Amino acid sequence: MTRKFLFVLGSSRPGGNTESLARKAAEQLPADVEQRWLSLAEHPLPDFVDLRRDGDHVRPPASGSQALLLDATLAATDIVIASPLYWYSVSGLTKRYLDYWSGWLRTPGVDFKATLAGRTLWGVTALAHEEPEVADPLIGTLNHSAAYMKMRFGGVLLGNGSRPGDVLNDTEALTRAKTFFAQEAPLARFPYEH
Repeated sequence: MTRKFLFVLGSSRPGGNTESLARKAAEQLPADVEQRWLSLAEHPLPDFVDLRRDGDHVRPPASGSQALLLDATLAATDIVIASPLYWYSVSGLTKRYLDYWSGWLRTPGVDFKATLAGRTLWGVTALAHEEPEVADPLIGTLNHSAAYMKMRFGGVLLGNGSRPGDVLNDTEALTRAKTFFAQEAPLARFPYEH
């Protein structure tokens, strides 16, 4: 299967440090690898309503943010969550997108979990903190989401930056970005499965 990368940008600000770091990593992908970049701020999802037990699950209308994001997610072999570290986890926009995965699991004719199984989830984040351990909750969110979906998890590319453009001065992060997507991503596992 030809690789198709979906970059899901979870920042409320365009061109921020997380997006800059993700673009540096994406520059290293082979030319024949398709890349699609979608900003959750530009394609906002309404508040997620959990209808697991008391509602009809229907495919979203062909137009609109939900259909666009669902179709792009299903088409991707590799999903890159590019979310800044907000309060030690993913941004609100990113969390809302992941919440929609719960609804898509129950959408008739989509087969969301089976489609994503075996595909790869990656993360990219910029944090304004010297100790990378503060990103552990974000990493856990993405790893556990991938484990539940039976996806591979390529890990999270961490960079440091607070002001716009700061991450481009993080030479260690830029070095890691050069080979980040070239690594073999293992099947995600919950901590109790090790």
